[in-house]
Amino acid sequence: PIADIVYQHHEKLDGSGYPLGLKGDKILLEARTLVLANVVEAMLSDRPYRPALPLQKVMDEITRQKDILYDAMVVEACIQLMLNENFHP
Repeated sequence: PIADIVYQHHEKLDGSGYPLGLKGDKILLEARTLVLANVVEAMLSDRPYRPALPLQKVMDEITRQKDILYDAMVVEACIQLMLNENFHP
């Protein structure tokens, strides 16, 4: 199952991801979680072409894409974790 999770971690809820173009529940829950963690980590990290994005902007973006690209339950759990006073990007 770990290989399948990793293989699916670029799939998006609306089917726009890759490599299989899976949609919705066809994507393993663990892969839906990993894709969001990957996106959030990328946005909160400095990149050679841009500085890290502010936490509020990251939360706004993943909320905007909830039920489109990202699983709503995973987004809500992620937002709750980021709102925790012990969370430090």
